[in-house]
Order: sequence, then structure tokens, then C-alpha cells
Amino acid sequence: MAGMCQEFKTFVLRGNVLDLAVGVVIGAAFGKIVSSLVGDVIMPPIGLLLGGVDFSQLGWILKPAVGDKPAVMLGIGKFIQAIVDFLIIALVIFLVVKAANRMKREEPAPAPPGPSPAERLLTEIRDLLRPGR
Repeated sequence: MAGMCQEFKTFVLRGNVLDLAVGVVIGAAFGKIVSSLVGDVIMPPIGLLLGGVDFSQLGWILKPAVGDKPAVMLGIGKFIQAIVDFLIIALVIFLVVKAANRMKREEPAPAPPGPSPAERLLTEIRDLLRPGR
């Protein structure tokens, strides 16, 4: 049991797992910010330009409400908002990855050193011993 606990501790404290956990938490918070930006800042002016359309309520009623049963609605406006959310998040992730790649550019490997003096001498001897010389 102690060995398994130690192995689990090693796994959890490994850099990749902690980085992933931080990334997930920050990503979730960033997703909420982007959703608010799209739903509360971007879509209302677009809806106003399109004649006062509230995108969060935009949709087609497939079956009207009957009694206490709610209507069955195809929420196309929420879907459009989700697409805009995705595009903004994808753009930001693209820019972050591009910046990270730019910062982490590796220097080209140095050219391999030329042959050693012993190798050059052996090459000359080989060339002199070649038939037809």
C-alpha cells in the first residue's frame, strides 16, 4: 500500500500533471469569460443591428407549450453563440501557441566538426592505395 501511495504521489507531482491541472482550471475560467463576452457584449449589438433579435432566445418552436409542459424549441441562437465562443477561444489558443513557439525557437545545431587529422590521413592513404592510380 505504501508503494502505491508513493507511486501516486510521484505521478501527481510530476510537472506535466500539475501543468495540465492548472491549464484546465484556467481554461474553464477563460471559457466563462469568453462566454460572457460573446453573450453580453458581442451578441446584443449584433442582435440590435439585425432588428432587435435576442440571440439567446432565437430559435424555432418544434412543439408549442401545452399546460405545464414547456415548449420543445430548437435553440439556434444559443448554438450561434457557442460557435462564436469557440472561434474566439480557438483564435486565442492559436495566438498563445504561436507566441510560445516563437519564444522557444531552437537554435540550429552547430555544423558537425570536420574530419580529424587521423581521419584525413587515412583518407589520403586509402585514395593512394586505390587500384588504377
